Amino acid sequence: MSSPGTPRRLSADAFALEFPQSLATYDDYAHAQETVDYLSDHKFPVEQCMIVGTDLKRVERITGRLTTGRVAVGGAASGAWFGLFVGLVLSLFSSDQGLLALLASTAVIGALFGLIFTLISYALTRGQRDFSSVTQVVATRYEVLVEHKVAGQAREMLAGLPGALPNPFD
Repeated sequence: MSSPGTPRRLSADAFALEFPQSLATYDDYAHAQETVDYLSDHKFPVEQCMIVGTDLKRVERITGRLTTGRVAVGGAASGAWFGLFVGLVLSLFSSDQGLLALLASTAVIGALFGLIFTLISYALTRGQRDFSSVTQVVATRYEVLVEHKVAGQAREMLAGLPGALPNPFD
């Protein structure tokens, strides 16, 4: 038996209900979560519920313009961190007292390699993507599903929650 602080390994069956029925559909996750929380507060067997995000879309947020200088600085910094890591690993096997010199030299070599490789790869794109961004997949609708055996009970309980069940004619 797992305690609340212990992570549980879930099988693929843990994400499936035998005969799910739609209880409600919402435009945001907070309302779907509020519905399941309300059911939980009223002693409903919420292990027979599921929140499913539907109508997925990919959102890309542009974070800035890429310039040769920005690419060079990023590559050098990334290479320096990797070089520092290599220096730390090498220091485990070194009996010399020149730890600082070892770390500095591996960081500088790493920075040079990072600088060279990122500038080459940036030049090879020939300006096809001169911006940086972050990407996320988000759902536009959230559906609360319940096991068919308890769907009626869930609908009765939600009748007491104002605004819990959206208009079925939306």
